[in-house]
Amino acid sequence: MMLSPLVSALAVAGVWQAVCQTGLVPPALLASPAAVGLALVDLCRTGMPPGRTLPMHAWMSLTRVLVGTGLAVVLGAPVGLALGASPRLRGGFMPLVDFIRPIPPLAWVPLAILWLGLGLASAAALIFLGAFFPVVLATCSGVRAVDRSYVEAVRILGGGRLAVWRKVLLPGCLPAALTGVRVGLGIGWMTLVAAEFAGVRGGYGLGYMILSARDLQRIDMVMAGMVAIGLVGLAMELGLKRLSAHLVRWQ
Repeated sequence: MMLSPLVSALAVAGVWQAVCQTGLVPPALLASPAAVGLALVDLCRTGMPPGRTLPMHAWMSLTRVLVGTGLAVVLGAPVGLALGASPRLRGGFMPLVDFIRPIPPLAWVPLAILWLGLGLASAAALIFLGAFFPVVLATCSGVRAVDRSYVEAVRILGGGRLAVWRKVLLPGCLPAALTGVRVGLGIGWMTLVAAEFAGVRGGYGLGYMILSARDLQRIDMVMAGMVAIGLVGLAMELGLKRLSAHLVRWQ
């Protein structure tokens, strides 16, 4: 029998509340679930800083993630398709990909701020760097994993290169590419919050909100911001899972 996610969440919240009630950890270091819930309401009504509410911060962070990840998909998927289909391109460019890929997106923060400022452009660029390579590698692997007998069958039936791509390679690599998008979206979300901590925020964003609460020593609002980040990330993951299931329902 599978454990319900709601039951597990309530169990964790119960243990958390019990620890806070016993006084083992000072309230200045760990806010209770009840205090965090009240802080979430306060953030939605009043905001942190005042006038900048939680929905405003969440919308700005989400916009940055969608722009950066969208660019990564638009540019990364064709690159992955090309590398997967061409051994010559793969041999020439994969070493460059393997050289740049291990560089953490946050290592680019100083250059992003210098080149693009503190607004949407620099945040989207950092998210793009985090999401681009998972999309490229997953798409490339998906193309290479397609059974070549299907390619030969299309050619025997008179299909040309376009037919091979349309009927075999693109559908065949789609599940792997969607997995790459999911991974890239998760990395992009983590990159964004860390980048907002590092200064790429422009006055709005969940990371900026958490830092503002920290400066005022509002641990309840800091933890409420963390909960908000988790909820938005969970919603994006569930939405992408549903989209993936719809697109590859033939599998």
